[in-house]
Amino acid sequence: MADFRLRVTYAMSGRLVMLSHLEVARALERAVRRANLPYAVSQGFSPHMKQAFGAALPVGVGGTEEIFDVQLTEYVAPDKALDRLRAASAADLMPYKACYITKDVPAASVAYPFSTYRAVLAFDDEGFAESADSSSSADSAPSDFGALAQRVASLRVPESITVVRKKKEKVLVPSDFLVGAMQAQGDALEFTLEAKKTGSLRPDVLLEAMLEGTGLHAVSIMRIRQREKAGE
Repeated sequence: MADFRLRVTYAMSGRLVMLSHLEVARALERAVRRANLPYAVSQGFSPHMKQAFGAALPVGVGGTEEIFDVQLTEYVAPDKALDRLRAASAADLMPYKACYITKDVPAASVAYPFSTYRAVLAFDDEGFAESADSSSSADSAPSDFGALAQRVASLRVPESITVVRKKKEKVLVPSDFLVGAMQAQGDALEFTLEAKKTGSLRPDVLLEAMLEGTGLHAVSIMRIRQREKAGE
């Protein structure tokens, strides 16, 4: 049987960032079916579409460079496959690139261990009230944003984070996963995390620990880049 591995890059945004990884996988599988692509099916007692999905995102976190692979039994020109997939996809789960990859290319699930995130932050009610009390009313909008930017720039990464997984506590050291320094950009933070074979640190878990007691909360978290190697 012919084996054509099509790698599709898509963006997940809007309300669909609230989908679980399993729900995203099912939605992408339905898009391939609706696009009428000649997908390959596995053998055995439970046949299923031959697909591989990129590293899972936590619920509530979106992405602009997400990927999945689908094995086709016939060659379809990448631009035509992309057009058909776009016509079959929801606006907030939209493919925008498609290309064929060879068998020696790592599967989508392990292709890119380095993920860069951008988190947009805002004052919560108490934090905003504190900022307003300390600023003049004559130029409240600029001073509010300035206070927010200053608060964002003052955030620090904790030395350790305790998480509970399967009813067991585990202590994670953020510096083991962070690649380079966090970058404060006005009301936003950009940072890169490495997924290791021994485990990973979720971006929302890191931010939750960083924002505790600061009067700030995350408005949105997006994975904006995925790379095979650090610094690419």
